[in-house]
Amino acid sequence: MNAIFAIAGTTLGEAIRRKVLLIIMMVGLTMLILTPAISSLSIRGQHDVLIQMVLGILKITSAILAVTLTVYLLPNEVERRTIYTILSKPVLRSQFLIGKYLGSVGALAIMLVMMTVVLLVAFAIQQSAWSVSQLMPIIQPAFLLLFQMALLAAVAMFFSTFSTPVINFFLTGLVFIFGTLMNPIFETYVTRESSGFMSIVARVAHYVIPNFGSLDISSGATQGGQVMRGGDLVYMTQGMIMALVYIGILLILSVLVFDNKEV
Repeated sequence: MNAIFAIAGTTLGEAIRRKVLLIIMMVGLTMLILTPAISSLSIRGQHDVLIQMVLGILKITSAILAVTLTVYLLPNEVERRTIYTILSKPVLRSQFLIGKYLGSVGALAIMLVMMTVVLLVAFAIQQSAWSVSQLMPIIQPAFLLLFQMALLAAVAMFFSTFSTPVINFFLTGLVFIFGTLMNPIFETYVTRESSGFMSIVARVAHYVIPNFGSLDISSGATQGGQVMRGGDLVYMTQGMIMALVYIGILLILSVLVFDNKEV
């Protein structure tokens, strides 16, 4: 465990020092600050428009950060040949991989918290809302967004064990798009009792591709204006458990591939 935490700490420090990530975060923060002024153009439903806009910007910026943090982790270590120095010590490949992942998720969490704080302050000033209950529509999705982005980082980590950063970027993006937009379609096939080819493909895709939509409480917790059974807390808990299960599976697969890879 000491080796994992040491690698995670080093990865966290390297990620924070990367100028590209800081630029992405600053762009996201700037957009979050400007969002209240943009939302004032909408007279009707200004409160809802503001929430959807800031959460959308937060999600896009976090997704870019999650992918950027992860796709270069292993290729950079191989290119700089630092991986040989690390693996020559009493460090298992599994410890190296998990440490790298935890470090990237830690950096992502710090950046996400910073953007969320700016978001909450901007929202509170715009709406004169300072109570916890008024800020909860932003706090809950932002908290669940961390699990969503940690899952996305695990997907990118898995692809990084056998693909180049460019290919990894597109593969991870496709998984994120399919897991966000296509899973509701897959679910309709799963609920049906048909046994056709498309139904089988949809069932396989439903269980193989992570359902990122289940980690979006802003759109997933309410369907058709009706709150899902069990409330937001149950919905969030189910989403977090699902994310942790998929993260565990992806890390195991990553370790299996990385253990058999020549570096």
